[in-house]
Amino acid sequence: MAKQTITVIKGDGIGPDIIDATIKVLDKAGCDFDYEYADAGLAALEKHGELVPQETLDKIKKNKITLKGPLTTPVGEGFTSINVTLRKQFQLYANVRPVLSFKGTKARYENIDIITIRENTEGMYSGLGQTVAEDGSQAEAMSLITREGAERIVEFAYETARKEGRKKVTAVHKANILKSTSGLFLKVAREVGERYPDIESAEMIVDNCCMQLVMNPEQFDVIVTTNLFGDILSDLCAGLVGGLGMAPGANIGRDCAIFEAVHGSAPDIAGKNLANPTSVILAAIQMLEYLEMGDKADAIRKAITEVIETGDRTTRDLGGTHGTTDFTDAVLERL
Repeated sequence: MAKQTITVIKGDGIGPDIIDATIKVLDKAGCDFDYEYADAGLAALEKHGELVPQETLDKIKKNKITLKGPLTTPVGEGFTSINVTLRKQFQLYANVRPVLSFKGTKARYENIDIITIRENTEGMYSGLGQTVAEDGSQAEAMSLITREGAERIVEFAYETARKEGRKKVTAVHKANILKSTSGLFLKVAREVGERYPDIESAEMIVDNCCMQLVMNPEQFDVIVTTNLFGDILSDLCAGLVGGLGMAPGANIGRDCAIFEAVHGSAPDIAGKNLANPTSVILAAIQMLEYLEMGDKADAIRKAITEVIETGDRTTRDLGGTHGTTDFTDAVLERL
């Protein structure tokens, strides 16, 4: 069998540090990948004069699997989010954000295990109809929901639930106010739910969902929702398990997938060997599961769980005093 080649985008700020740590972990676990490195973000802008060079897009397309660190999109006119660009370019319609409690993090809850599945290409982030009046007096943007897009993401959520042995899918919406767009999403979600009698279907208005996630998060299993709500809810869920440093993300399309740390590039601690690489290591675990390498995924998850639980060489955000390399060494020793 040919070796799997992974496109690796190290990213900006702390990206190179945490990606290097993750590659060491993958190699130690015996994954035997080939890596092809590509530039994006500020690093690419400095080197190639563009945020996402064509060469990078070609590598992503060719290898189909990408692991990426955090990227910085410069603030200002004319720069669109790199992540949104990549999602559109490769039709990565499903954003998958699992959160899991690890003992030893200073999180408020102990038994969280929720997957947020967010539609990644439509809704308020479709970028359609964005106008600002010349005198700055008003601005407009358009939300687009298609039946096809809604059906595809809700089916993806139920299929994920079935595959992972989960019991319940909650569709989150605002159909009481946004009767057209959110209304269509909810209608399609109900129709799809009926095709999965083995899985409990629930629905919840987004504001109530935020409150319930804080008050009684154990009631949730898989959440499926539209782009903007999913963006907000997945970060709220990350807060339940100790923050974005503990939360990975996958962007999945028909034949292409990008796995990433979901936090920012933290330029203030770049190159200082302080960053917690857990988010991107967990993203690599998602990648292994996607590639049906569950045994390797389990081994790495077990190693990380032990390191965090015992507090062995943990980083500052986990209450320790150590840096990226020490933490990584602790994980490597357990592998």
